Amino acid sequence: MFLALAATEVAAEGASVPDILAAAAGAGVVILGEVHDNPAHHVTQAEVLAGLGATAIVFEHITPAQAALVTPGIAADAAALAAALDWDNSGWPDFANYAPLFAFGAEVPVYGALVGREAARGAFDGGAAAVFAGDAGRFGLDRSLPEAEQAAREAEQMAAHCDALPPEILPGFVEAQRLRDAALAEAALAALEAHGAPVAVITGNGHARADWGVPALIALAAPEVAVFTLGQFEAVPEDPVPFDLFTVADPADRPDPCAAFR
Repeated sequence: MFLALAATEVAAEGASVPDILAAAAGAGVVILGEVHDNPAHHVTQAEVLAGLGATAIVFEHITPAQAALVTPGIAADAAALAAALDWDNSGWPDFANYAPLFAFGAEVPVYGALVGREAARGAFDGGAAAVFAGDAGRFGLDRSLPEAEQAAREAEQMAAHCDALPPEILPGFVEAQRLRDAALAEAALAALEAHGAPVAVITGNGHARADWGVPALIALAAPEVAVFTLGQFEAVPEDPVPFDLFTVADPADRPDPCAAFR
């Protein structure tokens, strides 16, 4: 279960770090969402990690093999770790945003849950269950989504790609997202079993949402595990959001993401 603390109950500008730490107390898994290229979101994540006392940290951004490179001897050396992870060729934003988060690897184990391109393509073409290396049924990958959820998720994928995708390929994007959600949930539960609570998960808001992201899959696979989930935004949401709490920071300075589709 996720903790179901109504995000709309906090101040309109969002939650503070003390709010987050208080609400996350007692959770087995604490999921800290982000807009990947917003530096302020990573500052909040680092501040929460500093107060949380996490036993392990799961990153969406690296594979299990890369996670093995994040040893105590290198975790705090940003330049060396970025080189070891080949971060400049990863497609993720500036490593300076993530270095303070990886630095916690000097104290606690780091897990990676990044799905490789070949697996993501396999999910896109043949469904998440066909390529998931673990127990697909444990995370519901062997079942079709409810019709309303499928439609909502396809609409989100279309919006995320600037309304420029052919509708017939949207189900493939949803299956790739389901695969990534399952990989994160599996890694979080493995870390929890190995190290105890609380396990922190660093990931994008789409995976952090409680209604159909990682929290929902943990609830399916291990309903006894309490999950806290944080969403981070660049404007105050107009509608209720599927997170226990949320924060709001100024938008990152970025080029128009839809320019490439025009």
